[in-house]
Formats: sequence, structure tokens, C-alpha cells
Amino acid sequence: MTNGRSHSSGHRPPERGFQQGSREAQPAQPAGPTIEVADIRFGAGLTETIFADIAQNKARVVAEAGDRNNTNRSTQLRKFYDELVMWHEKVNVVSSAGMCQQEARQTRYQDVAPYIKMMIAKVAYARGRKHVDDCFEKLFTHVVRQIGDPLTLRHAKLFMEAFMGFYKAEEKGKEN
Repeated sequence: MTNGRSHSSGHRPPERGFQQGSREAQPAQPAGPTIEVADIRFGAGLTETIFADIAQNKARVVAEAGDRNNTNRSTQLRKFYDELVMWHEKVNVVSSAGMCQQEARQTRYQDVAPYIKMMIAKVAYARGRKHVDDCFEKLFTHVVRQIGDPLTLRHAKLFMEAFMGFYKAEEKGKEN
């Protein structure tokens, strides 16, 4: 028994102003756009709308999210696309001295794979600096995590190419 009160159950009653199970009171925040990425799948059996409807939908969501919090400038997003293109070119422009082109691409992919995956850290850093929002970070991270060979790298590059085209159209549409 301490300070005149006895709690036989061994735990304190919830404090006022807090919901049970929460650590601290959170002010209600308006729900911003969220992005679903499960429909973005690379590799064998690509969905026929991956570079059209799916990319367009993702561009629309990311553009809307960027408008709400003043992030996701096309020049910033373009940097991530440009780096993806650079890695794609490094993997696919290989001299095939004694190897077939497919083997040479696979070997080169293995050499640069850690640097490709490092783009996940780069987009997280850009998010921390408020250059991109969580929708773009989630999208780009999902895209990069699916890259596992030269074919999926190509699909990722093509998806981001389509996404950037639609994103720029969204941006221009808002200016008019």
C-alpha cells in the first residue's frame, strides 16, 4: 500500500486524457492520400496495364499527396528515375568477352545490385528532408525491392518511365 491507495490488480488505472493502449495523446490529423503498391509486380507474367493504367493511377496519387504537403516536385522524382536508368544502362551495356549477353548482364547485375538497393536509403533520406512524401517513398521502395535480375530491373525502369510521364501530365494539368 502506497500513499493510502491499494491496487490489488498491480497496475494503475488509465490516466485522464489518454486512450487506453496509447502512449500519448495524438491530435486528430486529416487522412492524407495513401498508396497501394500490391498491384505493381515485375517479372514473368506482367499485367498488361502495368505501364499504363497502374502507372497512371500511382502518378495521380503521388501528385495529389505532393500537392497537400508541398513535396514530390517532378525534378526531385526525376533524380530517382535518372539513377534507375543509369543502373539499367550499366547492366545492359556490357562487352561480352567470352560470355553470352544474358550471362554478362546477370554478372554485371550482381556487381551493381547493392548500389541499386541503396536507392531505398536515398529515397528515405529525401523523405527525411521533406523532398518527397511517404507515398512516393513507399512506391519507389516497393519498385526497388522487386528488382532481382536484369529483367526486373528493366521492368522497374519502364514502370518509373511511365510513372514520370503520367506524373508530369498531372503536374501540367494542375497548372492549367
